[in-house]
Amino acid sequence: MEHDDLVEKCHRAFDFAGAQLRHLVDAYPETFPMYTGQGRWKHGGEAWTNWCEGFLGGQLWLMYEHTGDSWWRTKAEHYSRLIEHRQADRTVHDLGFLFWPTWKRWYDLTGDPAIQAVVIEAGRTLALRFKEKGGYLRSFVADDSLFIDIMMNVNVIFYAAQQAGDEELWRIAHQHCLTTRRTLVRGDGSTAHEGIFDTETGQFLRQSTHQGWRGDSSWARGQAWALYGFGTAYAFARDARFLSTAESCANYYVERTPEHGVPPNDWDEPHPSFPYESSAAAIAASGLWNLAGLTGDPARAVLYRQYALRILNTLTGPEFLAVETPGWEGILKHGTYHQRKGLGVDESVMWGDYFFLEGLSKVLGRQGDKGTRRQGAGGDRKW
Repeated sequence: MEHDDLVEKCHRAFDFAGAQLRHLVDAYPETFPMYTGQGRWKHGGEAWTNWCEGFLGGQLWLMYEHTGDSWWRTKAEHYSRLIEHRQADRTVHDLGFLFWPTWKRWYDLTGDPAIQAVVIEAGRTLALRFKEKGGYLRSFVADDSLFIDIMMNVNVIFYAAQQAGDEELWRIAHQHCLTTRRTLVRGDGSTAHEGIFDTETGQFLRQSTHQGWRGDSSWARGQAWALYGFGTAYAFARDARFLSTAESCANYYVERTPEHGVPPNDWDEPHPSFPYESSAAAIAASGLWNLAGLTGDPARAVLYRQYALRILNTLTGPEFLAVETPGWEGILKHGTYHQRKGLGVDESVMWGDYFFLEGLSKVLGRQGDKGTRRQGAGGDRKW
């Protein structure tokens, strides 16, 4: 489609998102829903883990950056403050998901060192999950468990290392990426959700999954975490292996996904019950946009950017954007949280809405390539 048409669709999607978010914070104040039930945020469904409280605040910050309306900033600061104590949370591997969309965005807007200190402390806390035997950050599940999702959280350790001049933090982040690359990314660029290790020896034992079809299959959201996360790791470390891995994961996503850009929950599931996992597509679109600015190959840069635009063009249509679905409280339909557990299946999910808005913001030039450079600052260290 024409670029101007897509830009207009992105603006309309932001307007709709604003209306949905105003309703959310007014109807359910100071709550952090994860997924909808029949389109409604308030329900009694299981959480499984406590990992996505940063995505609502992140959307509020994106709305403020998009509109300049101080109402959004007031709400964004408030919802960021509500999770401040989580900087010391040692029970989850998701501190990047909590503090990068919120406190890091806040710091980027203000330059306030007190705000930055919260992000740095979150990075130090996450680094405490490092298992020296095996060389990985353990998941919330168990000491022997490594998740591909952690590639989207290791950025806070790189950032803390960079800003504090801490070589040990840098070593931990770098080693975790190398271990993930070796154990969870396959030769064809597909990824496993989980790796299991022998905690006594550090030996890698096998690939597994909690949310994919099988341990050796390709869970779509994990694939999106990988292409985005390894790109971010490269932006920090400038280790060519991370860029190569991000590109390999991106190429796999593009090759396996239908032309509209939205995958099922797992590409290898023979007869998927639901054809779409829109949150994976939203993550991939934002990550591919970043990757277009990182790759040294002009042809790949064009491919990644055009494919990101294709995904966003699909997601801004009425099949996915809930603008023509009366009573639906989320922004994007057809997302999935945990298919195996039956949680948030074919619903709106908070991270899907966040990465969708993040992708729109990049297309509209509110961040552009500066967003990628801010994440890694070219890999420059203070030491």
